[in-house]
Amino acid sequence: MTVPFRLNRPSRRRLLACLGMGLLASGMISACTGSNNPNANGSPAAGSSPATGTPAANASAANNEPVEITLVSYAVTRSAYEKIIPLFVEKWQKERGQTVKINQSYGGSGSQTRAVIDGLEADVVALALGQDVEKIEKAKLIEPGWQQEAPNDAIVHKSVVALVTRPGNPKGVKDWPDLAKPGLKVITANPKTSGGARWNFLVLWGAVTQTGGTPEKAESFVKSVYANVPILPRDAREATDVFLKQNQGDVLINYENELLLAQAKGQKVDYVVPATNISIDSPVAVVDQVVDKRGTREVAEAFVKFLYTPEAQKAFAEAGFRPIDPAIEAQFSDRFGKVTKLFTVKELGGWDAIQKQFFADGAIFDKIQTKQ
Repeated sequence: MTVPFRLNRPSRRRLLACLGMGLLASGMISACTGSNNPNANGSPAAGSSPATGTPAANASAANNEPVEITLVSYAVTRSAYEKIIPLFVEKWQKERGQTVKINQSYGGSGSQTRAVIDGLEADVVALALGQDVEKIEKAKLIEPGWQQEAPNDAIVHKSVVALVTRPGNPKGVKDWPDLAKPGLKVITANPKTSGGARWNFLVLWGAVTQTGGTPEKAESFVKSVYANVPILPRDAREATDVFLKQNQGDVLINYENELLLAQAKGQKVDYVVPATNISIDSPVAVVDQVVDKRGTREVAEAFVKFLYTPEAQKAFAEAGFRPIDPAIEAQFSDRFGKVTKLFTVKELGGWDAIQKQFFADGAIFDKIQTKQ
């Protein structure tokens, strides 16, 4: 399957805006585009080669000089990108005759977001939450409209939430209502500090509201589940350690992709995927301010485009993610749990509304915690 790809280059939008205002002098146009001004947005990143700095990088594609870009992503995507990056580098070299080096940085999605905002020069970000990319946009590093600059609203792969049980599932956990049973101990991270834990909270809420229940019933159910949570680790990795290494809890709420990856590495994991679930949509975006300063937009956009090719989508599937390419998803369909009711963040109001309703200070999660 060929996925339609449409990138709207912000530099061109800025140029057209300047032309529309009558700024026809070449110096003014250069200042507006920013990409040909060696002093625009500061100097090149520390440690970058001359090929990645501006203006040298602008000539690199034409002269076939080596170029570097940096991918900043969240931890569990590493196994996929370590397969995808060599494929892209080889393709670019073959088609353009240019050597590309892609530096990689992995960590918690929230901490990676803060690092980019604080100065980590990412040409491309691939994060766990659309909300994280929106934070970078609000910091004015990414132009508005990034969701429309790649296919599928810039979602590059998906996952769902799964329930990890003790061997043999002795507590008989099969679906979301089981998590509210008296005496069951549930391990999940704190949604105030963990992006992954926000998906866990939202799937519990949506399991009620997206199947006909009222917000009042949803709040009551979520409160009952969190009454069974003995500890709130800071992030998903720590929650997994609490469950597996410290042997606490009867069930762990986790991503399906992490469990599939663990199985691929030979680990035995017992888990169930509830039929009503939330689509964990992971976005990708070019960091406009960085690529325009470093002159790396062409390569960065090409890399994002490559992530939607069958080769890259297959690598995501092999790493446990649900691909957005239907043909590749069909090839791996037997790996994924069957979901009959899949809802999205949009159906819950979008990230801004979700933040205000659930996770802001004094919002529903805080109220639930104070009532325990």
